[in-house]
Amino acid sequence: MFGIVPRIMWEKLIPPNDKNLIPLDCNLLLIKTKGKNVLIDSGLGDVLTDRERKIYAAYNPSNLEVGLLGLGVRTEEVDLVILSHLHADHACGTIKTENGQEVPRFKKAKVILQKSEWEDAMNPDERTAAGYLMNHLSALEEHKVLELVEGEVEILPGIRVVKTGGHTEGHQGVEISANGEKLVYYADIVPTSHHLKPHYVAGLDLYPRQTMKVKKKIIPEAIEQGWYIAFDHDLKIKIAKLKKNSEGTIYAEPVVTS
Repeated sequence: MFGIVPRIMWEKLIPPNDKNLIPLDCNLLLIKTKGKNVLIDSGLGDVLTDRERKIYAAYNPSNLEVGLLGLGVRTEEVDLVILSHLHADHACGTIKTENGQEVPRFKKAKVILQKSEWEDAMNPDERTAAGYLMNHLSALEEHKVLELVEGEVEILPGIRVVKTGGHTEGHQGVEISANGEKLVYYADIVPTSHHLKPHYVAGLDLYPRQTMKVKKKIIPEAIEQGWYIAFDHDLKIKIAKLKKNSEGTIYAEPVVTS
């Protein structure tokens, strides 16, 4: 999760276990706007095989449907799903098993992602294949629920996707604006509050220098404009405002915590 940063530095932020693994959450966003329910990312879900769960060390049950119900939304009431990218921990929740077949979980929802992300996932190479579990996600195409976009697009009034690249070639962020305020969700570009430094970039990123470029742009803007930022994998801080202390160090001031 910290790429070239030496363990002696990052282990002070998130202590690893004896297998060098660190715990992470999959933090999803639900937006209610103008009678629409929009889900941003979907987590690992519950279709992974035992082998796939072992790879991700993901043994807890999915809270996706329970979490939605807690917000008063059933899966059939989700109108849109926006995926930042197609890695399993962000996309496999879009699929469920029904009558022995894997089908889209959200019956009426279109699934929005960048066209280049879908093309890369469908044509992986030795570097990218492990991140894309297309044995599950191909059901999105089979059931014709995909809506592929290119670049920066306004999905609904106040909800915009922005292609970032970096983590994957087709990775996208989501910007939500309402009542004069703004929240940005840049997913694995800034996965936790410990990744605010430009060079704190995950080793899985295909284009780490692009990740750094996006961070150098979005983080100062978030501070200057007073935007909220949502972290996709932080255990404690889910939504924050970014601040700079007297020494110039940027930090996350919690707004929503676990």
